[in-house]
Amino acid sequence: MTVQSPPTLLELAGRSLLSDKSRAVLDLEDLPIELFPPLFVEAFSRGHTEVLKKMVQAWPFTRLPLGALMRKPQLEMTQVALEGLDMLLAQQDHPRRWKLQVLDLRNVPQNFWRMWSGAVVDTCSPEDIKKNRTVKLSPAMAAKPPFKVFIDLSLRKRPLDEFLTHLFLWMRNLRKLIVSQVYVPTYTSQEEQEQLLAQLTSQFLRMDCLRKFCANAVFLLEGHQEQVLRHLKTPLETLSITNCPLSDSDWKYLSQYPNARQLRHLELRGIKLTDFSLEPLQFLLDSTATTLNSLDLAACGITDSQLQALLPALSRCSQLVILSIHGNRLSMSTLSDLLLHTARLSQLSVELYPAPLESYDAWGTIHPGRCSQLCAELTAIVRGFRQPNILVFCTVPCRHCGSKFMYNQGLIQCSCPIAA
Repeated sequence: MTVQSPPTLLELAGRSLLSDKSRAVLDLEDLPIELFPPLFVEAFSRGHTEVLKKMVQAWPFTRLPLGALMRKPQLEMTQVALEGLDMLLAQQDHPRRWKLQVLDLRNVPQNFWRMWSGAVVDTCSPEDIKKNRTVKLSPAMAAKPPFKVFIDLSLRKRPLDEFLTHLFLWMRNLRKLIVSQVYVPTYTSQEEQEQLLAQLTSQFLRMDCLRKFCANAVFLLEGHQEQVLRHLKTPLETLSITNCPLSDSDWKYLSQYPNARQLRHLELRGIKLTDFSLEPLQFLLDSTATTLNSLDLAACGITDSQLQALLPALSRCSQLVILSIHGNRLSMSTLSDLLLHTARLSQLSVELYPAPLESYDAWGTIHPGRCSQLCAELTAIVRGFRQPNILVFCTVPCRHCGSKFMYNQGLIQCSCPIAA
């Protein structure tokens, strides 16, 4: 025989309020903020659709962990919550206490809802919560407020279930899509991989507002980049492909991708380019020279000869603000040429470069004095033309402690005794 804990006062208050649905809807504006989580759970589990819609539209926290409540018999209520958000996002005016920025559809532990506190449900302090600040949005923000959706997807050889089908139809206004940590079991055949990829990319056709596409550690992408990108029908502002294995055909297609002509942000961090020709990247930089604001080529295995070939195109990127190229093994001579080519880029203010190869001894150990001297010389090249806000040179991780030496108008050493 089990003894159930008696309901808390908050739960009793919530049930009492829900007994009169019309009053519950009217009282949301003045409802104590600590009553929102237990009342939401009650409305969700007992099928109070109108109350649930209104609660989503007046949600006073930055995050709504809806995934913890989703169960098969209650998928209808999840759809009701999404409909409530649809109604709200279509309005110019929002309830004064609405703060929602993240809809979390991941299967986080359900006890999240039973352990309500300002620190758990939201990142604001109890003092901030009590202030009950009014949300003021500009006209542009009112039309498209900043909003994130997190969900874990498991791709299998079967049609999408009812909820995911509904969700993809609801996400058609998505502006930024991040696909991360997608691994393929070794026993998966080529045909099966293509089926799984087609299942995911077919949803892109509905995303007419997508402007930012980010793929990180997506091992399904190798050899299929064209299949993925051609489904993105709108010009992209951000293209981020990081830590993904690419084939030669993938790399060549990148320069031909028509929707990359207006890119503002290009990230290729962790893509091994050592064995590739950089001509596709040269062409892409030339075609985005007047729009590109940030370029991230960190840890790409770029060699001296590759970077030298890239310099003319890089020097034409007149709107570049952020350049990150650290983590590549480049000589003092090549880095000097790079800085001379970029020195007249007047918008460039954040620069992250590798310490030159001459900073290391024959065994690959950093030589602090030599590193400091060489980085000071490179810094002087830049400051002869302009004054960047951030100019940093960093080494590979120390083999003893894993930390890096960093030079920013002076050398910041790692803390292990070997470096002293």
